[in-house]
Amino acid sequence: MEGKKAKESSLTLVYQMTQQDANLSGNVHGGVVMKHIDTAAGIVAARHACRNVVTASIERLDFHSPVFIGDLLTIKASLNLVGRTSLEVGVRVEAENFLTGEVRHTASAYLTFVALEQGRPTEVPPLILETDEERRRHREAQARREMRLVEKQREKKSQG
Repeated sequence: MEGKKAKESSLTLVYQMTQQDANLSGNVHGGVVMKHIDTAAGIVAARHACRNVVTASIERLDFHSPVFIGDLLTIKASLNLVGRTSLEVGVRVEAENFLTGEVRHTASAYLTFVALEQGRPTEVPPLILETDEERRRHREAQARREMRLVEKQREKKSQG
């Protein structure tokens, strides 16, 4: 299977936040931001895999600053790691007050997807790393993957 470059599937999505996105405090609801993160990451994973993908996990979803009604929500998503059937996508979310130009780092997350064919995990193309930044993100993703596997084994032992 021929590999694909990270930049071939990376994307940036922009949404303007409206009243319907607000929580009881009048800020944008965290769940709205989470949905946009999952959507963007899923598109990146599906573009790379060229098939349907499902969210397997969301790791380290950290909120750093609020998003306000009227802000532009910019979501940048790209691949960090590709396994045999799974893909890790890193997402950075920024909120911009387009009237003042202020941009705030709002949230970051790592999501893992599994590629499916007829409802079963299926192989995906390998990831071609081109830049030092892509290689750094790949190394960090490998470390997160190893930690997830250790944690999964620990959980399995405690349930057994």
